[in-house]
Amino acid sequence: MSALLPNIRHQSPESLETYFESIGEKKFRLKQVQEWLWQKHAHSFDAMSNLSKALRLKLAEDFSLPALTTDATQFSNDGTIKSRFKTFDGHLIEGVLIPTDDRKTACVSSQIGCSLSCKFCATGYMQRKRNLNFDEIVDQVVLINQQSESVFEKKLTNIVFMGMGEPLLNYNNVLKAIERISAEDGLFMSPRRITVSTAGVAKQIKMLGDDQVKFKLALSLHAPNDAKRNEIMPINETNNIKVLTEALNYFYKKTGNEITLEYILFKNLNDSAKDAEELTKVYRQIPADLINIIEYNSIDAFKFTKPDEEDTQRFMDILAANKVNARLRRSRGKDIDAACGQLANKG
Repeated sequence: MSALLPNIRHQSPESLETYFESIGEKKFRLKQVQEWLWQKHAHSFDAMSNLSKALRLKLAEDFSLPALTTDATQFSNDGTIKSRFKTFDGHLIEGVLIPTDDRKTACVSSQIGCSLSCKFCATGYMQRKRNLNFDEIVDQVVLINQQSESVFEKKLTNIVFMGMGEPLLNYNNVLKAIERISAEDGLFMSPRRITVSTAGVAKQIKMLGDDQVKFKLALSLHAPNDAKRNEIMPINETNNIKVLTEALNYFYKKTGNEITLEYILFKNLNDSAKDAEELTKVYRQIPADLINIIEYNSIDAFKFTKPDEEDTQRFMDILAANKVNARLRRSRGKDIDAACGQLANKG
């Protein structure tokens, strides 16, 4: 198989139908092949057992079927499973299966590396190599779903685009992947169970509104004002809190979809009583359902630490007193570098 051949999963149904007619095959072959690609998740033409051997060979001559493979797997003490996947051109990305009693969540990547350089995120210290194609994103979900069925005997219930990369800087592939994941002839998962997390690309947040997407949106806020956000998230210099507030209100007006704010607590940076009061003001300007207050997970390149339990509790108490719907999210998979902000192909 050569990756230089056209990728069969990138062909439209119309062009494949024309192809089958051109080689003297009946129209129903299209349905068979589509089933193998999107419902049975065949990763080779050889696996398409109800096609004749001659047709399988012909498909392999004319098309490629590049697919992700699992390169390494790590199991955390808390049940979290991190997988390192290899792309057809030799790049490595990571995805995580996060199990709880009532949920099995896949955390998937959208880019190989990242260009945003958020100071607290290990992926931000990696060079962005390229965007993942939509079929590579789908492969992550399929492989993690198979893992969930094998280990926990349950299918995935949720998907979060919170792995490596900025999803909204790979806009078309992410939307096409979600379309395939939620399609009736795909994994048929409700888009309401899918959350796309962004560091804050205002133009694309508005585009999501215009495109009337059905999935949930999470904003990585992580600071209550521009000065502190600039310090840890360079993207804030071009997408500040006011601009993001306007974009999120636009998105909500267009879709009515759930919005969550993500806020990692860093000791002596954004965890003071004043920070909690400022965060409350930001929350009141955005139609957010919830603020996830997240434990910071240390990475080698960033020298901050997480606050003491008492300081964390004080921060949560101030939010509660201000009637902010906030939840403290304990990190999973820290022992295998699988927690929020730690993905960097170390496994």
